[in-house]
Amino acid sequence: MQATTAPSTTPIPGKYWQWRGHNVYYVRVGEKQAQRPPLLLVHGFGASTDHWRKNITGLCQDFEVFAIDLLGFGRSAKPKLQYSADLWRDQLHDFISEVIGQKAVLAGNSLGGYACLCVAAQRPDSAAGLVLLNSAGPFSENQATSEPEALQSEIQPPKQPATLQKLLGDGTKWIFQQPLAQFLLFQYVRQGWVIRQTLEKVYLDKSAITDQLVEEIARPAYDPGAMEVFVSVFSTPQGEKVDLLLKQLTCPLLMLWGEADPWMNARERSQKFRQYYPELREHFLTAGHCPHDEIPDKVNQLLGDWVLSITK
Repeated sequence: MQATTAPSTTPIPGKYWQWRGHNVYYVRVGEKQAQRPPLLLVHGFGASTDHWRKNITGLCQDFEVFAIDLLGFGRSAKPKLQYSADLWRDQLHDFISEVIGQKAVLAGNSLGGYACLCVAAQRPDSAAGLVLLNSAGPFSENQATSEPEALQSEIQPPKQPATLQKLLGDGTKWIFQQPLAQFLLFQYVRQGWVIRQTLEKVYLDKSAITDQLVEEIARPAYDPGAMEVFVSVFSTPQGEKVDLLLKQLTCPLLMLWGEADPWMNARERSQKFRQYYPELREHFLTAGHCPHDEIPDKVNQLLGDWVLSITK
């Protein structure tokens, strides 16, 4: 792959696509390439297409690049629905069919990674390849949590001693289901200083946490319907188990792990992916939960080279 353009922090203009009567925001940059599949970049919980800006500008010299806001996030509509991996799987599959018009390489971070895995496993006609960056999603043994649960632990008080934790465990879950508690919690987590504090826990390179990044995550949380999305994501039952999805997967898989992620043990989680999909390729990176934003040049190089290798 040729040398990439330096990552830009300038906003990239996008457009809207109508899906099931709702506005879905996406960005498209770069020209269609005859021998190379387009890329579709999918953000994690609470993020948006903005989170991929450094990757879009770095990859668009070599690929046609799309990034999309999942329904309920970013600049996309936030209707009152039950938000789940199935909903986002269908959204991504229909976007590939109707807008991109050919199989794409899906790349997803965290919750977005889980949604991309659901597409690649359950809608294989949409996926030319799959790239997972610190991907969320439950395994059957219940050892790995999905991202909303991991996020929940980040915004709860520090862990109590084990006995007290057991007593409080069910109570905490019940509190999260009460409308007033949900309202107060949402008011808390969308404040800029709380967002910054959370990012400081999950980013290894603190210099990547800019005012612009905090603002881009905070802004959609003030849209009408944002609180209902937040509550729905936390209360929806977990989706299909990751091991069952991997058993259905037929396309090439690349995994990029930020090893300093406090929300997941990358090495342990990697072994579980490898157990169910031994032919995957993977790299462990010096970064936290969002390697694409922390070390975009490295991620762009690895992602681009891998896509070229699977299309030769």
